[in-house]
Amino acid sequence: MVLTTPLLAELARRGPVDVVATPANAPLLANHPAVRETVVFDKRRSARGLRGLARTAALLRTRDYATAYLAQGSMRSASLARLAGIPERVGFATSAGRLLYTHRVAYRDDLHHAERLLRLALTGDASVDASALRPTLHPGDAERAAVDALLAGAPAGDEPFVAVAPGSVWATKRWPYYPELARALAVRHPIVVVGGAVDGDLARAIAQAAPGRVLDATGRLTLLASAELLRRAALLVTNDSAPMHLASAMATPTLAVFGPTVPGFGFGPLARRAATLGHEGLVCRPCDRHGPPECPLGHWRCMRELDAGTVADRASQLLASRH
Repeated sequence: MVLTTPLLAELARRGPVDVVATPANAPLLANHPAVRETVVFDKRRSARGLRGLARTAALLRTRDYATAYLAQGSMRSASLARLAGIPERVGFATSAGRLLYTHRVAYRDDLHHAERLLRLALTGDASVDASALRPTLHPGDAERAAVDALLAGAPAGDEPFVAVAPGSVWATKRWPYYPELARALAVRHPIVVVGGAVDGDLARAIAQAAPGRVLDATGRLTLLASAELLRRAALLVTNDSAPMHLASAMATPTLAVFGPTVPGFGFGPLARRAATLGHEGLVCRPCDRHGPPECPLGHWRCMRELDAGTVADRASQLLASRH
């Protein structure tokens, strides 16, 4: 959803834009100037099954939309647009729902995914300025208040805080040395751990490594409030995961650690000051476009051999360059 916002901005220059989104993603678009309305499609509860699909399609049909851009690419999304009677349906030529599209766009492996999505609305090989690819989010008063309250309990320090995001849905994408990194960086910077409630154990291990210098924010903020928190950070150190994209949307300097995946897949950071690190010498890397549950070869060298000192040095360089 975050990487879709450049596409939304382009479309909003042409007319009103409504977005069909899941309950998890819809709140991210609150206050976004490119979005007129967000239509929540709860495919697992209120809109599940064929009846739920038909009810949502009937709602969309009343809006008389001219074009649907199928950024997500599933057959369910394509079916929804088709049942809603939207005459023009645009999506990638490789998507599961492509047979229901009226216009298919090439999925280019050489582009960042934000540009791939943006090109759904462009013709041919139109040039794209780098600034047009940077995603945007717009936290509001509620998010700012939530972060103010959270940071009231942050460790004291003269330097701005460093955010770390140790979690990932994919186990092999979780770099294991965040406690050691926090210990190194906490000499000068308070540390704030961001993530969901499921990342609580990882956050506690980080807090134990740097007593009195770590604030555990896992599970305490919404996604949009997390974006506001990251806006205030001097730096985010993250895995290849959602916080990286939130930081890109808030122009927060970012250091992203890649293991089984690589930035070349099109999902690297887009902040103006950003860097990536990975074990470049492994012939088995990358091994998966998402990150397998376990290392296929059993050694997980891509993460284990990327030591905390290397990451801390690069983080310090990014922190120094902000002055």
